[in-house]
Amino acid sequence: MPQLVLASASPARLATLRSAGFEPRVVVSGVDESQVSGVPPAELALRLAQLKCRAVAGGEDIASDALVLGCDSVLELDGEALGKPEDADEAVRRWQAMRGRSGVLHTGHCLRDVAGSREAAATASTTVHFADVTDDEVEAYVATGEPLHVAGAFTVDGLGGGFVTGIEGDHHNVVGVSLPLLRGLVRELGHSWTGLWAR
Repeated sequence: MPQLVLASASPARLATLRSAGFEPRVVVSGVDESQVSGVPPAELALRLAQLKCRAVAGGEDIASDALVLGCDSVLELDGEALGKPEDADEAVRRWQAMRGRSGVLHTGHCLRDVAGSREAAATASTTVHFADVTDDEVEAYVATGEPLHVAGAFTVDGLGGGFVTGIEGDHHNVVGVSLPLLRGLVRELGHSWTGLWAR
């Protein structure tokens, strides 16, 4: 069976794939995300996922039968795409804007079959409802450093989980990779989802 390669440094994506039965090889793309701008949030997530996937799939050390998965997540709030905050001050401002409200987490997925030079891509979107957290809670959360490393400045599977009151859509998508969407992409490229499980 083909080797699954994850073109992402996200430990949450890796953990999600492992818990779903996969043992992907991780190869970080190094793509400059600033090269894509001026597009709607859902399209931004998809285009960045495609860039990351293609950058890794073109590498010399990638197996000829590999399936390369690129992902990118952004939180849409008031029509704006929010990625990782640049610093703690921005993370605090972000949470002050998000608390008591809802945003849409978009994760672009791009899967490339290196052997057949074929690609399948799609974006999953999940609505996230945030608690009306206090200033003290925001300060304490940002001080942990967790919000600085994730799109939207929050996690649902970590310390930020207590600040998320509800999710409409795929929970795994908020963590960073939509398993149902990925299964569809795997099948679209003619592969077996269960056949990719690590034995």
